[in-house]
Amino acid sequence: MIQGELVRTKIRAVFPELEVEIIGRSSRGDRELNVPLSSLDGSDFFTQEISESLRKGEAEFAVHSLKDMSAPHFFSHDAFAIVDRDDVRDLAIFHPSIHEKLRSGKKIVIGTCSPRREEMAIGFLKSALPQFGHPIEIEVRSIRGNVEGRLQQLHDGKYDGTILATAGLNRLLRDEEKESDRYKVSIKSLLEGKPTMLLPLIECVPAPCQAAIVVEADPFNAEAVDLLKSINDEQLWLEASLEKKKAYEYGTGCLQKFGVATIKPAHTTSVIYAAGEDSKGNIFQQWETLPEITISEQELFSTTDFMRDFFTYEWTDKVPKIDEECVFVANYKALQQEGLSTFLQSKKVWASGSKTWKELARRGIWVEGSADGLGFETLSSVWQMPLFNIYSSEVVILTHEEAAKRWMQKGTKAVSNYRLLPQENNVVAERISNVKAIFWTSFSQFENYRKSINENIIHICPGGETAALLRNAGIDPVIFPTIQSFLSWRKRNIHSTSVA
Repeated sequence: MIQGELVRTKIRAVFPELEVEIIGRSSRGDRELNVPLSSLDGSDFFTQEISESLRKGEAEFAVHSLKDMSAPHFFSHDAFAIVDRDDVRDLAIFHPSIHEKLRSGKKIVIGTCSPRREEMAIGFLKSALPQFGHPIEIEVRSIRGNVEGRLQQLHDGKYDGTILATAGLNRLLRDEEKESDRYKVSIKSLLEGKPTMLLPLIECVPAPCQAAIVVEADPFNAEAVDLLKSINDEQLWLEASLEKKKAYEYGTGCLQKFGVATIKPAHTTSVIYAAGEDSKGNIFQQWETLPEITISEQELFSTTDFMRDFFTYEWTDKVPKIDEECVFVANYKALQQEGLSTFLQSKKVWASGSKTWKELARRGIWVEGSADGLGFETLSSVWQMPLFNIYSSEVVILTHEEAAKRWMQKGTKAVSNYRLLPQENNVVAERISNVKAIFWTSFSQFENYRKSINENIIHICPGGETAALLRNAGIDPVIFPTIQSFLSWRKRNIHSTSVA
């Protein structure tokens, strides 16, 4: 109903004089709550009956969550408009007793009816939840119902955790209609005091078209089709169409164990990422529209092959004084300082990517989310969501000394607890001076070996701060979304990755 209200607002913004009535209808997916969705026959459990109301002349428009609509139906005609999209990630929500269960090594029960979430999120949580010397055992049980119903079951202790779409929670918490006040208050109350984790895009890929709202009309209703064109968001339409097409290559229906997402790194263009298990049982990972570079293995130098050869590290004697409530840990190297782990357990902690997240978890620290290796700036919109309401004044970056200085010059709060001590490695210097392209994982690496670089070298890097700093240094780098995407491209496009 909230999505319907959002569509009404979009229509009235273009046609303010138009009277729009919202008619609520249930679907098969709403009614058959006693069985897992994966056991229902067919598809379009949440959309088919709503779409049929158009053919019967009961309504001019049907409002759907696009992730619930099958690709065959979405591509069956042109009378659709994509009008809104919220954050695409999933959110894991836990009962407050989760901390005690983790410390004691008790089994964790997670409620989900999604094979995709079971395939990806459960494996991730085993290494992302705080570790206390016990293997984390997770049992998956089916859970059905609307958001309030699932949160109530979690609140009542029937589950230790559940996984919901972030977008749905955001829309419920953001809605300002008086009619939904009771529901909004209930959701806020049920979320209060419950630990959460915003699951990463790369390791827990969301469902294709998750968080997108689609409006459908009867293609034979010319007036309605014209109105749809006026409220359609062309960029969202392009994203959704590409995701649906890509997903259709791997399988359809509620049994799918893969995800597809549009990844939007800082300082570069969007790419499509798909991963998981396809309908034939094959495990896959695919990045679409990555940069095209024609080089051989001998012409490429990747710093990922020499990570130990660039720097040694020196930590400060004392844990830095941090008054801010939220700490963004930029690199897992910071965690080697004695006493830091205990200090971070009293803070809201976010990580730069999954490697740092898992290192934090290994030290018993609860991590609320990460930047997915896409850059610190990508979290600004995340923290503004009603689920978090984290203000920039509450956040500090924990990083090395030189990086902290650079962030503070940009007006971002940062502290350091270690220094990079550059190493002069003749082998690295010689390799760098004799290649056609270099992949940098950090700007500090570039600075350290700048004098060894040929003038016409191709610089490659991940998006985020590394890309921004290289550009500031007068370099126009080829940008990959993440380090992982570069390594995936390298494996598929360059036959040998040996550095012998």
